[in-house]
Amino acid sequence: FEMECRVLSIQSHVVRGYVGNKSATFPLQVLGFEVDSINSVQFSNHTGYAHWKGQVLTAEELNVLYEGIKLNNVNHYDYILTGYTRDTSFLETVVDIVQELKRLNPKLVYVCDPVMGDQGSMYVPENILPVYRDKVVAVADILTPNQFEAELLTGRTISTEKDALDVMELLHQMGPDTVVLTSTDLTSPHGDQFLVALGSQKMVRPDGSKSTQKIRIEMPKVDAVFVGTGDLFTAMLLAWSHHHPNDLKAACEKTVSVLHHVIKRTITYANGMAGPGKRPNPAQLELRMVQSKKDIEDPDIVVEATIL
Repeated sequence: FEMECRVLSIQSHVVRGYVGNKSATFPLQVLGFEVDSINSVQFSNHTGYAHWKGQVLTAEELNVLYEGIKLNNVNHYDYILTGYTRDTSFLETVVDIVQELKRLNPKLVYVCDPVMGDQGSMYVPENILPVYRDKVVAVADILTPNQFEAELLTGRTISTEKDALDVMELLHQMGPDTVVLTSTDLTSPHGDQFLVALGSQKMVRPDGSKSTQKIRIEMPKVDAVFVGTGDLFTAMLLAWSHHHPNDLKAACEKTVSVLHHVIKRTITYANGMAGPGKRPNPAQLELRMVQSKKDIEDPDIVVEATIL
């Protein structure tokens, strides 16, 4: 008899393609997790296409759905996963739900991707920052900001690896035991063909003493714009952290390796569909998720992390 592991994932949904819940659910299921999804939006496709249509879930509607789960007494979760949200009241409702579920299960792990922007500009309303900073980060256990988001949350600028380590330390003090900067502008020791990510995990040893594991991971850059990779990253970090709870290095190596395989398969397919010398369009660049099932289940480790 095996205990099930259940995830509540509150993210966007698209009819066609892979972002948000569509990017997280299948890979988590493949790895044996039960996934209950609440779709914060339902769009025809991601907003990188020329056209999109759809509906947005309100904070009230989120509450109604949660209420239904609660009335049936099936609001018992091991993990909560959240990504892109534009609305402050929706995000505040998420915090209420997280707090209530943590009272029911003190061991619950909240994995939060504080999606706010990239490359120095915000693509969510600015009034969402204080909600993340003052309410969400405090209840998060695993946080996966990019460099820009980490800078927003701490009010510090990152120009060196030491700055990044200091910012992760500040984020730990705000709540989460595990912080991964999923992408940075730092120069890789291996040259500019690589993207640098950094991670830090606080642990309590069996004797009660505390330690921190800090890692650097370098991923080969691919010249294309993929949508949904951040959502896949955070979902895989949840899964592999579950399997390697005290080894951020192993969890990140598997996470990044899954991403590498999915992206490689996607770009090969997209280039083939677009034809020689043509840049693939958003539809051709949708992640090859189903085709990557074996890589998700058992990734060939192609990226090694360095312990700092």
